[in-house]
Amino acid sequence: MHARLKAAVGLLAGCTLWMTPQAQALTVGDQQAEASSRTAAAADPAYDVLVFSRTAGFRHSSIGAGVTALRELGAANNFTVDATEDPAAFTTGNLARYEAVVFLSTTGDVLGAAQQTAFEQYIKGGGGYVGIHAAADTEYDWPFYEGLAGALFHSHPPTQSATVKIEDRAHDATAHLGSTWQRTDEWYDYRSNPRATAHVLASLDESSYSGGTMSGDHPIAWCKDYQGGRAFYTGGGHTDESYTEPAFRRHLLGGVRWAAGMTDADCRPETGYTPLFDGSGTTGWKQAGPGGFALADGTLTSRGGLGMLWYAAKELTGNYSLKVDWKVAGDDNSGVVIGFPASDDPWSALNNGYEIQIDATDAADRTTGSVYGIKSADLAARDAVLNPPGEWNTYEIRVTGERLEVFLNGRKINDFTNTDPARSLRQGHIGIQNHGDGDEVAFRNIRVKQGGTQQPGPRTGEVKGVNGKCLDVADGNSADGTGIQLWGCWGGPNQQWTLADDGTLRSLGKCLDVDGAGTADGTKIHLWTCHGGTNQQWTPQPDGSIRSTHSGKCLDASGATWNDGTKIHLWTCHNGPNQKWTLS
Repeated sequence: MHARLKAAVGLLAGCTLWMTPQAQALTVGDQQAEASSRTAAAADPAYDVLVFSRTAGFRHSSIGAGVTALRELGAANNFTVDATEDPAAFTTGNLARYEAVVFLSTTGDVLGAAQQTAFEQYIKGGGGYVGIHAAADTEYDWPFYEGLAGALFHSHPPTQSATVKIEDRAHDATAHLGSTWQRTDEWYDYRSNPRATAHVLASLDESSYSGGTMSGDHPIAWCKDYQGGRAFYTGGGHTDESYTEPAFRRHLLGGVRWAAGMTDADCRPETGYTPLFDGSGTTGWKQAGPGGFALADGTLTSRGGLGMLWYAAKELTGNYSLKVDWKVAGDDNSGVVIGFPASDDPWSALNNGYEIQIDATDAADRTTGSVYGIKSADLAARDAVLNPPGEWNTYEIRVTGERLEVFLNGRKINDFTNTDPARSLRQGHIGIQNHGDGDEVAFRNIRVKQGGTQQPGPRTGEVKGVNGKCLDVADGNSADGTGIQLWGCWGGPNQQWTLADDGTLRSLGKCLDVDGAGTADGTKIHLWTCHGGTNQQWTPQPDGSIRSTHSGKCLDASGATWNDGTKIHLWTCHNGPNQKWTLS
């Protein structure tokens, strides 16, 4: 369904949108928000959303307006809204009907123990959560919910106007906004800063209003992958007027679409990056070759070519992580070029560096995510997360020595090691390509982190083994004792593993476990509640094996042929292909 969705969106890339007289009277930003909403309407397959607004504490008068706005967004964008304040809706069977559950200004303890368990299972099974405003003033004694929401309410000053700083202009909830957003709301302070565990989309400029108490780092909207599911939160939505504001409605729509899996984004925590292009200008950049880039709305858009805009102010050396937000208008061609010596000749850069391609319809080694002309991306992994023309994508290009890893919207899609003595990834400049007439590719927010390239916090993705198959929790069952097997990769939550800082490998909220802390060859590997034992700790090795901390033996696909359903067990390490694993 997801791939069909994205193909459908692509068909709309060149469409002209009809605008009502009311829309024509809006500000430019609001027109963009309304237009974005209508584009999504024809793109998304039908799906269902549950809106839950029970209150056991303060009740916001805007809840009714919020329900109405979400119903209207659903009617315009092909999702159905069921609204309830009855916690009895939180059963395993009923929640399975919904792609996302919205907590709309809930307050206090709104779910009982059995209902909490059902909701936890829903999230761990790949469900989506959207928290609006007082959703952060909810369930203070439920640790799972605090982690899901990202942060809980502490206090707030009076309702007033403030400047919202947009930190991520690629996510569907914020791509329609400028670099700042002036609006009036009740601005929450939170008990903790979510930046370490969530990807911050927008934050408050505390100097623009009175009463902020988060020491100048004040996230107000964020997203995160959480125990197999997706979680989006926005602090806006206190006032009735919020829900008639086109830009805020588009913000909500983007959160719902992402939580429901209709669009993808890199929602890993992000800290320590330095901007190379932040939208304010191109100081330090030089154009090589014909054509160029137009700068408008903090965005560089290619025109003509073949040329390249390259960052001449600094050469990147050693290990680094480069992130670039990009969007194609249709069937367009461009790329990100790295590792080349200073040159005003774009062909020199291509011949002496490496291009990470942007072009969805070319040959496998020359299509989006490929190392151009050298190594194709993992096309199945790429297609599962590639947003279509008209929507933003994010590359992370991670360089460690001569190893080059490419992540698209937070998921690894390519892994390449340079062996060409005439080239080196250890030093060089970076650039973005303007390919030629008719190719329109836009870029935003180019930033780099040098030194350690590992993202802060755990790494999450597929674990691929022999025959390109994935480490899979059998039948997606999260019960203790569920077996682990090989299965064709398909992107499901039971194939998503988190390598945590404590050495555990986690899926569906539980840990990869050696049965009974055994050490014998053939001991079963299964899923089990995390308990901190060494039989749940694993160490990836440079040779591609994954070793049990408890026994020193290897994670092994049993037998001599490896098909869907092959069991995973413990075995003495022997460097065979059935003991080689790649962590996304």
